[in-house]
Amino acid sequence: MPRLLVTGAAGFIGSHLCGRLLTDGAQVLGVDRFSPYYGREEKEANLEILRGADGFEFREMDLCAGPVETLLSGVDGVFHLAAQAGVRVSWGKDFSVYLRDNILTTQRLLEACRERPLRAFVYASSSSVYGDTPEGPVKEDTFLRPVSPYGVSKLAGEHLCSLYHRNFGIHTVVLRYFTVYGPRQRPDMAFRRFLIAGIEGKPISIYGDGEQSRDFTFVSDTVEGTRLAMMKGEAGAAYNLGGGRRATLNEVIGLMGEIQGSPLEVNYEGVQNGDVRHTWADISLAEGSLGFRSESDLRKGLEAERYWLLGRLKG
Repeated sequence: MPRLLVTGAAGFIGSHLCGRLLTDGAQVLGVDRFSPYYGREEKEANLEILRGADGFEFREMDLCAGPVETLLSGVDGVFHLAAQAGVRVSWGKDFSVYLRDNILTTQRLLEACRERPLRAFVYASSSSVYGDTPEGPVKEDTFLRPVSPYGVSKLAGEHLCSLYHRNFGIHTVVLRYFTVYGPRQRPDMAFRRFLIAGIEGKPISIYGDGEQSRDFTFVSDTVEGTRLAMMKGEAGAAYNLGGGRRATLNEVIGLMGEIQGSPLEVNYEGVQNGDVRHTWADISLAEGSLGFRSESDLRKGLEAERYWLLGRLKG
C-alpha cells in the first residue's frame, strides 16, 4: 500500500486527488499552508470530506519555511499541487508571493527529495506556460513563452523539475493543467462566479468580447490524469491534461442559461493583462503514454458544479 504526499491538499484539485487516492487504498499525507488568497473556510470545507478517512493524515505547513524533510519519511511518491494561483493578480509587488510559493517552495521540496527512492515527483504546472498560441490544439513541444508572471513562475517550476531529474535522477513528471472546473472550484474562478450570479439573478462581467476560448477540463478528468502520471509517467516528461476540446466563453454562458432556464445578463469589459485569447490541449501524448481519457461532457460538468453550489448556498 503506497504512502503518497499531496501538497495543496486542502485546495480544489488537491482535495479531489486525495479522495481518489484514498479510494485506491493508498495512505495519503496531505499538507497545506492555507494561503490567504481565498478564505480558509473554503479549504476547511474541502478537508471535512477527508478528515477521519482511513489512511488520511493532514499537516498544516508552509513549505517555504517549514521542515519539508519531515514530510517525506516513508513516502513513495509526491504530488506537488501547492501553488499561488491567479494570472491577473500576479503583476506588481504581489509577484514576490509567486516567487516564494511557486518557485522557492518547489525547489525546497525537490531538494528534500534528492536522496529518496521515489516512484515519481508529479508537478502540477499550467497551460499558462504556453502563452498566446495559434487556434489549433497545442502540443507539449510547442515553444513556451508565458505572457503573465504567474505563467513565468509555473515554467520556472518545470525547469527546476527538469534540472533535478537530469542532475539527481528524481523521476519528475510535469502536468500542464488546462482550465479545471467542477465542484469545490475556487471562489475567484469564472465558472463559479458566473453560476452563482445566475442563481442569484445578478449580471456577470467578462473581459473582452467573450469569443476567447478555453479547453475546459472537469476536475475528475484532471485527477485521473494526475493519478496515472504517478504510475505511468515517463521520467522528465511533460503532459497536457485537458478536455481535448474547447468552447468560447459566450458558448459557456449560453449553456449556463439553458441549464438554469433563463439567460444570464452579461456586461463586457476591457481585456486584462496576461489573459490569452485561446487555449486548446493536444492530449494525444497523455492518451498514448498514460492511458488518459477525457470522459466528461461540458454541460454535465456545469450541471454538477451548479448542483454543488446550490447545496453550499443553502448552507
